Amino acid sequence: MNALIEQKVYDYSCQVDPNDDVLTDEELLMAYRSEDDRSAFEELVKRYEGRLYNYLRHYLGDADMADDVFQATFFQVHQKRDLYDEDRAFRPWLYRIATNQAIDAKRRNKRFSAISLDDQTQHNESQWNLYGAQLASDETDPGDSAADSERGTQVREAVEQLPEALRQVLYLVYFQGMKYREAAETLGIPFGTIKSRLNIAIKKLQYVLAKAV
Repeated sequence: MNALIEQKVYDYSCQVDPNDDVLTDEELLMAYRSEDDRSAFEELVKRYEGRLYNYLRHYLGDADMADDVFQATFFQVHQKRDLYDEDRAFRPWLYRIATNQAIDAKRRNKRFSAISLDDQTQHNESQWNLYGAQLASDETDPGDSAADSERGTQVREAVEQLPEALRQVLYLVYFQGMKYREAAETLGIPFGTIKSRLNIAIKKLQYVLAKAV
């Protein structure tokens, strides 16, 4: 049953397209740092403008805040480029900066805590409707699309009931396609904690989705 829940979450997450570019993220950052190659920096922004923004939008629950934090994140990348350890992978380093920026933004922005439950629910609904539209565009059978939409709604509602710490892990591992070690480095927690939180999240989803059947 756990495997089925994992597959459902994975099926209705944002898929990260394979990166076919010649230069790696790490090489682009090093080119920007050592040669002040602005085109390399612009390429990094371009590569992550979709997936990182989606992560921030879900984490913050607010599109405008997500946009502000996205920009602040890459400003930090610019400022901290000399501190980057070239032996580290770029993506978890970037996402850790983004997560820290998001946490700071939530603390600063009183409007975040003042959003009403109805407004928040409506906003989340629009986010998952966007996922449904993207998924439906790849479907050929309208009947299959309807079934997928219903299952996607059930998964969305179940995920929204999870504590924030568990949702974080789901967003990184499933929505962003990170490996456990990348997610652990991003969140600054042990590898084992990622595995345990993911396991707890799957069990909670299993319980909630079982009740919805």
